[in-house]
Amino acid sequence: MESMSQRYILALDQGTTSSRSLVFDQAGTVVAMAQREFTQHFPQPGWVEHDPEEILTTQMATAREAVASAGLSMADIAAVGITNQRETTVVWDRATGKAIHNAIVWQDRRTAEVCDGLRHAGEAPRIRAATGLELDAYFSGTKAAWILDHVDGARERAERGELAFGTVDSWLIWHLTGGAVHATDPSNASRTLLYNLHDLAWDEAMLTLFRVPAAVLPEVKASSGVFGHATALSAEHAPPIAGVAGDQQSALFGQQCTAPGMVKNTYGTGCFMLMNTGTEPVASEHRLLTTVAWQIGDQTHYALEGSIFMGGATVQWLRDGLGLIADSDEIEGLASSVTDADGVVIVPAFAGLGTPHWNGHARGAVFGLTRGSSKAHLARAVLDSIAHQTVDVMRAMEADAGVPIAQLRVDGGATVNDLLMQFQSDILGCEVVRPEVTETTALGAAYLAGLAVGYWADLEAIGAQWQAERTFRPAMDDDQRQAADAGWNRAVRATLAWAEDR
Repeated sequence: MESMSQRYILALDQGTTSSRSLVFDQAGTVVAMAQREFTQHFPQPGWVEHDPEEILTTQMATAREAVASAGLSMADIAAVGITNQRETTVVWDRATGKAIHNAIVWQDRRTAEVCDGLRHAGEAPRIRAATGLELDAYFSGTKAAWILDHVDGARERAERGELAFGTVDSWLIWHLTGGAVHATDPSNASRTLLYNLHDLAWDEAMLTLFRVPAAVLPEVKASSGVFGHATALSAEHAPPIAGVAGDQQSALFGQQCTAPGMVKNTYGTGCFMLMNTGTEPVASEHRLLTTVAWQIGDQTHYALEGSIFMGGATVQWLRDGLGLIADSDEIEGLASSVTDADGVVIVPAFAGLGTPHWNGHARGAVFGLTRGSSKAHLARAVLDSIAHQTVDVMRAMEADAGVPIAQLRVDGGATVNDLLMQFQSDILGCEVVRPEVTETTALGAAYLAGLAVGYWADLEAIGAQWQAERTFRPAMDDDQRQAADAGWNRAVRATLAWAEDR
């Protein structure tokens, strides 16, 4: 048997638009990576679905591809970590392992009216008190109920224990273990509207309220610990699945924001800012979410989170919807060809507005167009919108924390865009730090898995690996910052007014 230092960790990073697999060595360096995009389904306006089978096949294919491209076999893998798009909901048949409906994606708004009804019935405060979450179609509970209500016989089968519900981590764990394990971790469970943050258990009152039978639920296990063995990857050398966390919590861990008050922002399909709040859940007074960050052993860490639904997805809209760029990487050059957006403001509320507005009926809007507006101005306004939404979240976070945030650690695909990162620092008025290893979402899952099997000795050993690649510092004066804020806030007010006048 090889020593741990001669082996590797495989991280499965199942995202909203692609499945990725990365192999890490003991220094936390990416040895190999494989990625495959999969189909986005939009059956009706505001609806977003994925084919669970395509999620599974692309994830399995990239796992094998990454290991092979590193010149390794599964015998060289000390453990597997899983990180996943959260809230996306799958219901499947326990006997066959087949999903009974497409996965309903976190961006999907089909249950917004259900949430409105519960809000009008006065249920939002007790939901927030139990789960730490806003009452919104973003989360999994109403999605699971929708599937049970709209697939013939599903609710009755669920009550009989014939069906399984899970977020994407559970779907992958089930199939990687050949159906032997139906489990999730607290970071994913805490995104369902069904999990009690204080008891760290499924909440019977929430299950009743959202009409989700207990018989379909996965077992909740610690984020760092052995869930089962990935026999689907290798029957002879099945590595243990030893780390699981939702993508944003995994990125928080990968960024080594392990002390209370540390903050990271991930720029992916959406943007998600999390602050580690330590071992006690902190109730937000500014419409942030209170969520489990991770559980290691018997210690649970919590976080405050701000959720932005459209980050990199707005760049994809510029590429795929409008055809203004052929590749997402082109946006920086196009946006840099003008000095600013020339008064154009885009509010990318394609899937509603998240933190701090939580308006599921808002829709995307473009303001300030003139005959002089060009595709370069639109590209600049798209990047500006990502930064401005982040400001809204950070201001809410600072208000809850009671102190200004001096540094923001950043990760995700869009952080390679220096123009965006500099504008982010300018408009926030604080340092924005990009790490050497930007694959922090996958790295967090790898760290959690490696800790469980002794690949890394402890948190101190992991923490010593984090290094900054570049620090962006604000260069915008206060007047410019205030003017930019005012233009953005005016556009958001107009977007919300349109949403309310319906």
